[in-house]
Amino acid sequence: MQNLTRIEAAAMEHCGGAPMIDQVIAWSGINSGTRNLAGLDRMARLLADAFSLLPGVLDLRDPAPVDAMASDGSLSPVGHGANLHLRVRPEAPLQLLFTGHMDTVFGSEHAFQDVFWRTEKEVLGGPGVADMKGGLAVMLAALRAVEATPIAARIGYEVVINSDEETGSAGSAALIAEASLGKRAALTYEPAALPDGTLAGARPGSGNFSLFVQGRSAHAGRNPEEGRNALLAAADLALRLAQASRPGLKVNPARIDGGGPNNVVPDKAVLRVNFRPSKPEDEIRARTLLDEAVAAIAAEHDVKIRIHGGFGRPPKPIDPRAEALFGLVRRCGADLCQEIGWRDTGGVCDGNNIAACGVPVVDTMGVRGGAIHSEDEFLIVESLVERARLSALTILRLAEGDMP
Repeated sequence: MQNLTRIEAAAMEHCGGAPMIDQVIAWSGINSGTRNLAGLDRMARLLADAFSLLPGVLDLRDPAPVDAMASDGSLSPVGHGANLHLRVRPEAPLQLLFTGHMDTVFGSEHAFQDVFWRTEKEVLGGPGVADMKGGLAVMLAALRAVEATPIAARIGYEVVINSDEETGSAGSAALIAEASLGKRAALTYEPAALPDGTLAGARPGSGNFSLFVQGRSAHAGRNPEEGRNALLAAADLALRLAQASRPGLKVNPARIDGGGPNNVVPDKAVLRVNFRPSKPEDEIRARTLLDEAVAAIAAEHDVKIRIHGGFGRPPKPIDPRAEALFGLVRRCGADLCQEIGWRDTGGVCDGNNIAACGVPVVDTMGVRGGAIHSEDEFLIVESLVERARLSALTILRLAEGDMP
């Protein structure tokens, strides 16, 4: 470490490793798949206990109502877990936001449940060790280190740890937007984009849609001409949308629900499709494309089509304020003998939503690891202390005015 003040050096010493690895092992041993409400409730209460070591007002906030379209086109509510919210020193001159998620992609029925030491030295495997229970431990360690300094009085912040990031944050997006108000900068604790610690830069947006096609049933042999084949219309719509992919806009028709007996013209189908616009104008273009394709297919097949869904993740380009925050993180890394770079990525996260609120954000401040969303997920244990120090120093430098 170099170029650190006495206060900064003392804060780095507070970023110890043992509590973090113990937390990661304990937290990753709890299944908290996005749909496992019991597991999420247990996880939320453990996190509330852990984060109660920080000052401020902590509560568990209920999610906003969310519904989903079933294969028959009906809408029904989808349950989500509570979201942890902590507010510290709202009167302080510098206001920051820290976010993470407690859910994983591994449900209670998934085979990947155990936490274990891999054969590589100091590498931990298990569900969520990198994405992102390791990141939550890093966030807490960094904030505790900052709180131990006299500079803490200058810093106010909010922490949001949501329960539905892996499915798009539909139940927590409003809370994140509320917490983003008035913040100078934000740090989010997704794992590094690469195992070497590279950060994610620009991200595309993401929109998920369910398109319900209402046709008309008929006998496939006696009078098929009187039917309106919803499955065929949905397939035609999928092809038309897929053909619209181009630079700046990726379109992925992912699934068609529908059909039935071979001797019946199917009267219902649901097409699921994802859009990835690179820029805000690409998102506008995507919605226009969708509306035009739906209108054309409905007319050509004489069916009715109902659209459900939206763009839950706005595109996240890198603007000058985001570049300044990245530059600060890189300088902090250099003073900690950590080489920090970044690159654009095709993934999305809550950093998209924060950036859309006009707040510069670095959203991969979590651990080094890899193979996330797979049974090979791993955490490089030494990165817990590395990244806690990187966050703590970044926060202190923000308080010292080291960013335009």
